[in-house]
Amino acid sequence: MENKYIEPKIFLIDFDGTCTANNFPHIGKEIGAVPVLKRLIDSGHKLILFTMRSDNKNKTNSTDPLIPAMNGQFLTEAVNWFKKNDIPLYGIQTDPNQKTWTDSPKAFGDYIIDDTCLFAPLIYDETMSSKPFIDWVKVEVRLEQLGLI
Repeated sequence: MENKYIEPKIFLIDFDGTCTANNFPHIGKEIGAVPVLKRLIDSGHKLILFTMRSDNKNKTNSTDPLIPAMNGQFLTEAVNWFKKNDIPLYGIQTDPNQKTWTDSPKAFGDYIIDDTCLFAPLIYDETMSSKPFIDWVKVEVRLEQLGLI
């Protein structure tokens, strides 16, 4: 196999529906993300956890009836999932170096892997989750096609 240099990239990685099946506020079932995320790390890329999860205290009022206010260590639980799976994070919600060149609250990244992205390859399996989730087999093939892993 030809040895070629891969320029390191930054990947923004959603959590629910992307790293695990959707089961918020709980951690969902495994969906095949771990080996692919490890391949990204092994190829020199950096991962930033980019999620709506947060550690909420005293959140009791929600203005949207479809989004109930909840208290919990939801972001910490997601970070711990990465630790448990031996996947190092470069950042959480933001690129740790971007404040040196921008005040934008949007995290900098070269790529986003998120179940809500238009044209994201999804699996619809109601035995795993009531919502679709990322098809990591197809993501891995695409990353290989792009020469990223």
